[in-house]
Amino acid sequence: MGAAVPSSTPTPTQPGLAQRLLRRKPVIQMEAESGSETGQSELSRSIGLFQLSAFGIGATIGTGIFFVLSEAVPIAGPAVIWSFVIAGVVAGLTAVCYAELAGAVPVSGSSYSYAYATMGELVAMVVAACLLLEYGVSGAAVAVGWSQYLNELLDNLFGWRIPEALSNSPEEGGLINLPAVVLIAMCAALLIRGASESAKVNAVMVLIKIAILIMFIAIGITGWNTDNLADFAPFGMAGITAAAGVIFFSFIGLDAVSTAGDEVRNPHRTLPMAIIIALVTVTGLYILVSLVAVAAQPWTQFDGQEAGLAQILETIVGASWPGTVIAAGAVVSIFSITLVVLYGQTRILFTMARDGMIPKLFHRVNPRTRTPIPNTIVVAAVIALLAGFVPIAFLAEMTSVGTLVAFLVVSIAVMVLRRREPDLPRSFRVPLYPITPILSALGCLWIIKDLRPITLLIFVGWVALALIWYFSYGIKHSTLGRHRAAGLLATPTGPTDRPIDPTDQKD
Repeated sequence: MGAAVPSSTPTPTQPGLAQRLLRRKPVIQMEAESGSETGQSELSRSIGLFQLSAFGIGATIGTGIFFVLSEAVPIAGPAVIWSFVIAGVVAGLTAVCYAELAGAVPVSGSSYSYAYATMGELVAMVVAACLLLEYGVSGAAVAVGWSQYLNELLDNLFGWRIPEALSNSPEEGGLINLPAVVLIAMCAALLIRGASESAKVNAVMVLIKIAILIMFIAIGITGWNTDNLADFAPFGMAGITAAAGVIFFSFIGLDAVSTAGDEVRNPHRTLPMAIIIALVTVTGLYILVSLVAVAAQPWTQFDGQEAGLAQILETIVGASWPGTVIAAGAVVSIFSITLVVLYGQTRILFTMARDGMIPKLFHRVNPRTRTPIPNTIVVAAVIALLAGFVPIAFLAEMTSVGTLVAFLVVSIAVMVLRRREPDLPRSFRVPLYPITPILSALGCLWIIKDLRPITLLIFVGWVALALIWYFSYGIKHSTLGRHRAAGLLATPTGPTDRPIDPTDQKD
């Protein structure tokens, strides 16, 4: 037999385990797959700046204000105002980090994609676990709160409430929280129709909720009683930071903006601007509403109080109409939050499936609606089960730890990307770098340390399950891994058969 003729194309060597775990997905490949430079995408690019800003505001305003006060005030007392400030400052520091990364890496996937581009595949999978917890559990939590305000509205309008057996989880003495399940089904149906339709509906709802909260501030301030602020911090700094941890999950909306990278027009500019607009709007309203609420009602009355803002106004004016308006606003508001959270969850799974981390079912797009229908149905079913059978207090804290870890990774990713790709175009840069991302990371760690041990233990268990999935499925099916094994290089139209040049992609 003749000697084998050597191939002109070098055969890539099989990488070791460490190289596979730390392989980073180049930004150029992410942009090629998402079409951020060409304006083309598997999904429909139909969302503009106003609608995207409304996504961030819609996913944030309402969750912490409309019902989390009943969970946070008993922990911190009137000093819950400072809990909102702390959560807002940490979220604000992180938001500017998100803004820089969103401008530099304008793709769907949020902090999962940012971690993949900067710290490698293994870290990206851990962040994905955080995001799945953050979005899935928060979607369930806000849906549970929706049923409280729906009952308040029905009681005010018709003198009738949904029976407790059908509006509470089993732990709270019911059989199922049916309104929460129905809400999730309605949001899923709207998302299946299309992202543009969902964005328009959400924008209208956001305008309604902002008007309602301004009304609460205007009426609530007339009931201001300085005596209610006398015992300002009954549980000291520990109570303030613990309450900040419970509240923090309501800032998920700042992350939700970055999940829309594949469906936004001019993503380099639109993504960072929308994050900043949402941050300023949300933080201002949160602090004002919480201040008015604790000044108008003794902090001891918040414990276990359902539909708290509505009840505060009813007490002040001695009539039910303001409470009815607030309850109606909350019903609209929480619908908006649930809609955006479901949207964000499906787009993160869409990106993960494109990367091969989960089955391709989650990447399947309907050619008519340009939406991932199977993905949406699965997500809605899982979140509906959580909302129907798990109480809100546990859901809120579990969401906080997922959000905080995701925010922590984003803070670090900004610094890593600055060092590794200093010349990458950035439409927004973090001010006071590197102080801002360092403070953001420290702030996240500070709040995490005050979460309950059982919350952290369950979180660690959840991450362990995600890693088991990665080592049994993701690492084998990784799209990046397959391309590199075949020596393929990504281009704006997809992978080519040109072998990888060592200078193109570095692990």
